[in-house]
Amino acid sequence: MSETHEAGRSLPQPGPGAGRKPLGPGLYFIATPIGAARDITLRALDILASAEMIAAEDTRTLRHLMEIHGIALGDRPLVSYHDHNGATARPRILRALEEGRSVVYASEAGTPLVADPGYQLGRAAIEAGVPVFAAPGPSAVLAALTVSGLPSDRFLFAGFPPNTASARRKWLKEFAAIPATLIFYESPKRVSEMLTDLVTTFGTDRQAAVCRELTKKFEEVRRGTLSELAEAFAGQSPKGEFVVLIDRPRGRQAGPEDVEAALRERLARMSVKDAAAEVAEALGLPRREIYQAALAMEKDE
Repeated sequence: MSETHEAGRSLPQPGPGAGRKPLGPGLYFIATPIGAARDITLRALDILASAEMIAAEDTRTLRHLMEIHGIALGDRPLVSYHDHNGATARPRILRALEEGRSVVYASEAGTPLVADPGYQLGRAAIEAGVPVFAAPGPSAVLAALTVSGLPSDRFLFAGFPPNTASARRKWLKEFAAIPATLIFYESPKRVSEMLTDLVTTFGTDRQAAVCRELTKKFEEVRRGTLSELAEAFAGQSPKGEFVVLIDRPRGRQAGPEDVEAALRERLARMSVKDAAAEVAEALGLPRREIYQAALAMEKDE
């Protein structure tokens, strides 16, 4: 138990969940750290301390996290729930929920349902009419997007690519023309091969970022064109968790109708300067050119 000092006296401080009212019935999804243990939120700790049943993708990882933060499991059930046992573990969790109990689910790391088996559990709870809640927190997707330097106004998380080269290249082609920042997870064993396939599929000059071990001791972010990054990782056998991000395509020049439609939508809610900057970024066009077009539209109104 932590302590604080006041007027020369040591006063005990309550741990997580102390003095809290019991949770209402329902399924609570909590996000857990992707690296630094202190990244978990206070609300998530309160839920862990108060829930009547705890389910986790990796029970050992969660028990360790609870020990770090001084949360006792006590006599509460801790249920393993992952890709390989969902069909058998889900009914037990649903029974507890239908009995009006509070159940918390935590993925091994990050936000549940993002490349995580919690999706089927959440669907089943909703279909059973059970309240479902989310306590937001750590996410490798959003952490990577934040440090990548790539546009964040529109992005698509695509998950893990297929393992084999032929299937991966075919799969990647589906995303090549999407006008958004693309975000992928990848195994350290295949990140070099994936970058090579991205050069083949997306071209050499697309801007990209490769994030490794986010929030951990050996955190690393490399930025550059796909060809530069493919060359940097060629022949390497790196370790850690990887997130690969790719900028939207910039080759196709938007037509006047595209510019007009994009500006009209934004001018209804922001200044000429801000609208022009956002449209220029979104369409990959010179900002001065778009600014002049925006001024002309304002004058005609």
